[in-house]
Amino acid sequence: MVGPSSSHTAGAVRLGLMARNIYSKPVKKVYFKLYNSFAQTGFGHGTEKGLLAGILGYQVSDTRIKNVFETVSDIEYKYEYGEDLSRHPNSVDIVINDDMKISGNSIGAGEIKITEINGFSVSISGNYHTILLMYKDKPGMISTVSKIIQNENINIASLHCDRNEKGGTASMYIALDNYADKKIVDAIANIGDVYYTTQIRKLEV
Repeated sequence: MVGPSSSHTAGAVRLGLMARNIYSKPVKKVYFKLYNSFAQTGFGHGTEKGLLAGILGYQVSDTRIKNVFETVSDIEYKYEYGEDLSRHPNSVDIVINDDMKISGNSIGAGEIKITEINGFSVSISGNYHTILLMYKDKPGMISTVSKIIQNENINIASLHCDRNEKGGTASMYIALDNYADKKIVDAIANIGDVYYTTQIRKLEV
């Protein structure tokens, strides 16, 4: 890894990479808000560079991380800093293209956890390929989605749901043992009342 810190540098790169994978569309504009230790000591540890490098798709061992500010030209980026003791010491909000807000923590030794996507609570580590969908909350969605995956003989490692209110918008993320074929993602996207679907590649070790 490019240092100096596994939590403040490598963890930041992996948070940026996960945000890039979750958004899964071209990034033209990104806003980062760093909290607590990330905000207070991140500059010396290259946290800002790591986050931006991850958004650009750099891996934690990429030596370009150290000079990322001198090389990036096609993305508008901005940083802000805050303190919120209810948040993890190394936490960040990432807003991409004013379209999606992704929150996450660097939890140590380069490991990360995505905790929120557009207001929905999640717990995505990047250790599994994951299908994420947002849809109208209604009975039968879990069984419908899981049956599509089961029919392709892919094992589900875990499945989690959240909703803003009964009958409102809900989210589901499914951690898989294998990367799902595009036809699986398309089949889920074509279920009635599914608003958004994407597959998130697991992070490289």
